[in-house]
Amino acid sequence: MTCVKICGLRRKEDIDYVNLYKPQFAGFVFAESRRKVSKETARMLVKALLPQIKSVGIFVNEKKETVAEIVKYTGLDCVQLHGDETPEYVEKLKELLGRITEKRIEIWKAVRVKNKESLEIISEFDVDAFLLDAYVEGSYGGAGAVFDWQLAADVAAGHERIILAGGLNPENVKTAVAKVKPYGVDVSSGVETDGFKDAEKIRDFIMKVREADGGVLS
Repeated sequence: MTCVKICGLRRKEDIDYVNLYKPQFAGFVFAESRRKVSKETARMLVKALLPQIKSVGIFVNEKKETVAEIVKYTGLDCVQLHGDETPEYVEKLKELLGRITEKRIEIWKAVRVKNKESLEIISEFDVDAFLLDAYVEGSYGGAGAVFDWQLAADVAAGHERIILAGGLNPENVKTAVAKVKPYGVDVSSGVETDGFKDAEKIRDFIMKVREADGGVLS
């Protein structure tokens, strides 16, 4: 079954929506963005999630100590690194998280896909998953742009945990899942109306993913 991550949650009603439709992951943005949340708000929202929905914190070029402090304070399950973090940064972050948290924290690395060559850095990282997003000049993510899914399909064929992001919505995600066969899909603006999460779009998005998997929405 293809995992679903709904990203950019910032209101209590957003949590109500994801608790109703039950994606596997819920994302909270700590980098500069209109969807950015404070650690206090994130802690409240994470606590309101159903226990089976894992929380993911999105960080861009943040200090390791700050990431670790936010993880511990909010109770996040996963860290998504969406900037220019290096393999050395990842290893040091793992060590730090291991010292201050009781549970194992997953680490995901985002890769901004411009061409085939931009995917070569995947071999340099030891992380739990790679999130493939479109390269948009001047943006580290959340731009709602689509990239060549064939590049993602080629990577997903040889890697167990590839998460597809970038311009996904209820209209195109079924085709994307069928073509790429990723471990998971990530959506933010594609399930929003007027800049806020839309319950019907979240439902439709997850339903289309399940259709691609050959099943139905429970």
